[in-house]
Amino acid sequence: MSKIWVGIAFAIVAATGGFASAQDYPSRHITMVMPFSAGGPGDTIARLLAQGMSTSLKQQVIVDNTSGAGGSIGSAKVATSPGDGYSLLLIHISHATNPALYPHLRYDPVKDFEPIGLVVELPSVFVAKKDLPAASFADLIAYVKANQDKVTYAHAGIGSAAHLCGLLFQAATNTKMTQIAYRGAGPAMNDLMGGQVDLMCDQIVNVVGNVQGGAVKAYAVTGGEKAAALPSLPVASELGLPNFNYKVWYGLFAPKGTPKPVIDKLADALKAALEDSVVKERLAQLGAEPVSTERAKPGALAEHLRAEIDKWAPIIKAAGVTGAQ
Repeated sequence: MSKIWVGIAFAIVAATGGFASAQDYPSRHITMVMPFSAGGPGDTIARLLAQGMSTSLKQQVIVDNTSGAGGSIGSAKVATSPGDGYSLLLIHISHATNPALYPHLRYDPVKDFEPIGLVVELPSVFVAKKDLPAASFADLIAYVKANQDKVTYAHAGIGSAAHLCGLLFQAATNTKMTQIAYRGAGPAMNDLMGGQVDLMCDQIVNVVGNVQGGAVKAYAVTGGEKAAALPSLPVASELGLPNFNYKVWYGLFAPKGTPKPVIDKLADALKAALEDSVVKERLAQLGAEPVSTERAKPGALAEHLRAEIDKWAPIIKAAGVTGAQ
């Protein structure tokens, strides 16, 4: 009988200790891994989110750019980190597509993470070097079809948002462009502005400034409706690609085993950041759309992730594209 009571007492102490630990959280800075390069759209969103969450959590949230392999290197880093709430992952749609793209992925996007909440959704924009001959989106489709053995398409690596948009474009237009992979969206955009590559379809966050400044030529947005940040641009799904409705989502995750009270604190901090007027204004300027309060929750992100994995697996299989680990 004494052993039973000892066991019960131990369980109570453990539970109480865990609760106290969660109550004290966070007691030091938190690292938010952004698995794509500095200067890209994900990095911009990560730094805005980190700023907003730092205020709510009263501890600094530091962004760590660990890029490569479509976000899988940074994701693996977080998956193998302690589940104590001090290592987070902010990642986009590639979290759902990497299982199909990388057959030897070193983590499971569902089993190895605790979802915290969806963050933002944003359309992509078809942009080209300034001297590309096509004047309209219809002209662009015709130009690619006529020159597909010559057209170069830039993206931020296998599994990146720009890469996925390019795959959808090729499937929708029955074309095949020469794909040029970069280590990040920033370097890819630099070469597009310099005229070293012809075409790109990237997240609006990464292109809005260059479009407004005339550094690149913009053709259409992909989100299904016009973008407030670039209201003069037409919608791709209304201009020859009727089923082309593509938005990039970002979600925040913690390693598996992170205590629920800690996840709840992080979800509350995420909600507060998305409601912060400064963060909202800056995201709006960049064309990003913060998700609703109901979607910035663990359960909503878990459900969305599973649906996206199911959606993208057959598309990627049909394209015959795989990455290396």
